[in-house]
Amino acid sequence: MTFVAPPGYQPVYNPSIPYLGPIYGGLREGSSIYIQGSVPEDITRFYVNLLCGQSDNSDVALHFNPRFDGRDKVVFNTRQNDNWESEDKIRSMPFRKGERFEMVILITSQGYQIRVNGNDFHMFPHRIPVERVGGLEIAGDVAIQTINIIGGGMGGGYPGMGGGYPGGNMGPVPYQGMIAGGLSPKRTIIIRGMLPYGASRMAINFIVSRTGDIAFHLNPRLNEGLVVRNSKIGGGWGKEEREINFNPFAEGHCIVCL
Repeated sequence: MTFVAPPGYQPVYNPSIPYLGPIYGGLREGSSIYIQGSVPEDITRFYVNLLCGQSDNSDVALHFNPRFDGRDKVVFNTRQNDNWESEDKIRSMPFRKGERFEMVILITSQGYQIRVNGNDFHMFPHRIPVERVGGLEIAGDVAIQTINIIGGGMGGGYPGMGGGYPGGNMGPVPYQGMIAGGLSPKRTIIIRGMLPYGASRMAINFIVSRTGDIAFHLNPRLNEGLVVRNSKIGGGWGKEEREINFNPFAEGHCIVCL
């Protein structure tokens, strides 16, 4: 039986542009939006809007608009009641014509922190409460491969993220928590996150609470191109399994483990 993730877990792959879609459960502080795409050689401009609704005439909490117009810049703005407010113009361009990019919008208490290709670009302060955001719009001269929203609202957090997590609230890394009811056949654990640029390795352990044994050890090693699997019983590690056709983890990328 194929597992189908509920709405809010599913990344959007290769959407048609212009794109308009919902943000299930909205956004909150600590959420992030990961966008992977590319811009053509003949780009003039594109934009990303966080909408206070799910239609293109909704108020816009964040308007992110790179413009290649001879005086390359990125324009930030908001729109309320059909009226655009004062623009923030950043006369710097983090995108390059004909190249791929990875962009992250981090929602903080102060505003929207924009990162492009692993580098902080600009913080745009909140003008509209982030709790009003319910949609995402992307249009213009851009191709999008992946849209992934991490840590959305949905009752205080996606199931599996934050306040809605059935086994406890997710905290800072390193994280340790109980799995309510334990594991059983067909039960699924979903882990969503992002590997920062420069990351070398990470580990996910399923621990037997009574003995402290590690039933399953998952250890992606980015600097070696390996994903090591193992178990630890009675204080001793078993034989590592290293064979894998490809390493599904990459620095700067979102991860979803099912």
